[in-house]
Amino acid sequence: MRVDFLVKMHKHSKICMFLALIWIATVYAESVIVTPTQSNERKLKSAVFRSPAFVLGPGQVQNKIYLGIDFPKGHIALKGFDAEVVDEGGNSIPLHETYLHHWLVETLYHKMPLTEEQTKAQTRRVHSSNYIIAGNDGICQDHILSQIFGLGSETRHTSTFIPDPYGIVVGDPKQILEGYVEDWMLNVHAIDTRGVVNSLGCTECRCNLYNVTKDEYGRPLRQNYIGGLNCCYEGTQCQLKEGFQGEIRTLYLKYTVYWMNLDESIVPVRTYILDVTDTGQRSDGSSRGQSHVGCQVEYDVAPCSAGSPPSECINTREAHMAIPQGGDVIYAVAHQHTGGLGSVLYGQDGREICSSLPLYGQGSEPGNETGYIVGMSTCYPEPGSVKIYNETLKLQAKYSSEIRHTGVMNLFYLLIADSVHNVSVSSY
Repeated sequence: MRVDFLVKMHKHSKICMFLALIWIATVYAESVIVTPTQSNERKLKSAVFRSPAFVLGPGQVQNKIYLGIDFPKGHIALKGFDAEVVDEGGNSIPLHETYLHHWLVETLYHKMPLTEEQTKAQTRRVHSSNYIIAGNDGICQDHILSQIFGLGSETRHTSTFIPDPYGIVVGDPKQILEGYVEDWMLNVHAIDTRGVVNSLGCTECRCNLYNVTKDEYGRPLRQNYIGGLNCCYEGTQCQLKEGFQGEIRTLYLKYTVYWMNLDESIVPVRTYILDVTDTGQRSDGSSRGQSHVGCQVEYDVAPCSAGSPPSECINTREAHMAIPQGGDVIYAVAHQHTGGLGSVLYGQDGREICSSLPLYGQGSEPGNETGYIVGMSTCYPEPGSVKIYNETLKLQAKYSSEIRHTGVMNLFYLLIADSVHNVSVSSY
């Protein structure tokens, strides 16, 4: 069933985009995971871990950073990373109760060893000579979007698996500075929406619902900023319905890591994250922190004119960028929020490199929640069939503008490898 769906998505992407554009792409949340079971089972390893516990009451926000998380060690090739929010009993928590805004994992180097205090949950990114963020291969500024893996509400039904013979190579001793060790950092941003007055407004971080006028650093919000990450940080509270009472729950991010020991059969991939809000400008050091520089990460979608038909209520945004080093496209997927209608990456000559479409749930059970994006379609081209050259790419994002949306995102994950002759991938 999953295989058939991916094939159909590839062959009929234009039809699927049309359905998405008229806003009826509300399909059951299934059939979009590429599983690792048909990889080289003799070599493939996996392990299931849990993040440190976090506690949420109705309307509360968790956005902590955890250093030194449980993670496979050594010089290895990562093959995939799956995650979901669970309770103490390991039960999956639906998005309409705890909205998973995003989770991110990335590598860092730190002076050894980490103290007990350093491994406690942080509320802000680490900025110290004791830490070096390893990051990915680009292309945003100042370690913005520097994660290796990361998704949001779509996490349960979006494949992250990297087909053989490819992998993300980590743990290379040659890359680790003397006196440092490699470790892993996890960020979990979750919003409890039980009993809130406006569930969509809370998940889109509308500032008035959080009664916020300053960001997490105490700085006044910029003019006309009405919603986004600066209003739903750790410790904020979304407005509840009068008199609502709900239990305080202990939750975790359960995550499964897939990897292989590194050997000569592994073909390394480079990880790029593109952002449709990228201005193309980069800081020279003097403009650090200026709002117009580089990847903005989020943006707002204004509502269309009253009375407009849904087919005309489409917000399109585009950005142009280049990656430092091209090659064969091995994997690609977009990340969008509620209201997203899909994203397409084009080459300079207008050819389509990858189209990634959202799947909306139509039930109440975890992984099929009505109104939420519960999966994003992925691209797994045959090796050598889709290439990126030394060229300017165009990233296009579409959102429904039937209503206003705040703090939306359109990121595009790309895994690129050097061309290798006579490569065959696992059959899905």
